Amino acid sequence: MAGTLYLCATPIGNLEDMTLRVLRILKEADVIAAEDTRNTLKLLNHFEIKTPMISYHEHNKGAKGPQLIERLQKGETIALVSDAGMPGISDPGADLVRLCYEARIPVTVVPGASAAVTALVLSGLDTRRFVFEGFLPAEKKERRAVLAALEKEHRTMIFYEAPHRLLDTLAELEEIFGGERPMAALRELTKKFEEVRRGTAAQVRASFDGQPPKGEFVLVYEGYSLEAQRQAEAESWAKISVEEHMRRYLDQGMSEKEAMKQVAKDRGVPKREIYQYLHKDGKAGVSPCGKA
Repeated sequence: MAGTLYLCATPIGNLEDMTLRVLRILKEADVIAAEDTRNTLKLLNHFEIKTPMISYHEHNKGAKGPQLIERLQKGETIALVSDAGMPGISDPGADLVRLCYEARIPVTVVPGASAAVTALVLSGLDTRRFVFEGFLPAEKKERRAVLAALEKEHRTMIFYEAPHRLLDTLAELEEIFGGERPMAALRELTKKFEEVRRGTAAQVRASFDGQPPKGEFVLVYEGYSLEAQRQAEAESWAKISVEEHMRRYLDQGMSEKEAMKQVAKDRGVPKREIYQYLHKDGKAGVSPCGKA
């Protein structure tokens, strides 16, 4: 029978976050596939784990992936770990999982710390709905294209960012998303000098004045407000008359009743107000959204 691939979460900073189950799996596995064997060796030495390791990372996954699948098919148990946190998130672990499913090899997760979720709940922003974007592209044009596509994203957004690109990214977030939305920049999560900087993108950026960013950051950014979108749309429609608004929908083939319903929805007013305005003798009075 084939062995099992265990996706083992490791601490993102504080070694006390290592779970008992992860410790057991790392000790019992035939081999540990590590993103950086030197980094993982420090962790294993701390917990006196002697299990042999093999490197598996972005630059060798094409060759090492099939080798690991072959070992699993022979019945070996493999524990996959990243440098920190949950393997498979912003690392090639996801590729190995896909190969396992294609080869009908069992896969399971031994959960633990995750920087993205830890930062989200620590940020003070909305946690009900969120989207994880990982590392933004390093190339400026591609990065701006990704951010532009996220401009109207309603969910809270989570990004990873390197210190040398942080200030540029914050400037682009302010430019593309606008300067009013709150955000948080977090680093050293779970460690002694854990840091959370909250405010707008401009305020967070200014907080690094004379103090260059250090360490990897998690950026948590408030999503685009549905209320703000509705208000912006209503303000846009208010720039034209109700009659012109109606004509746009009538020209699309809508009936008068359907057009009035859509106009009322666009302007955020009851349908009867549109009806009353359009059917007043001489169009006297004030129209919805302040049009005379």
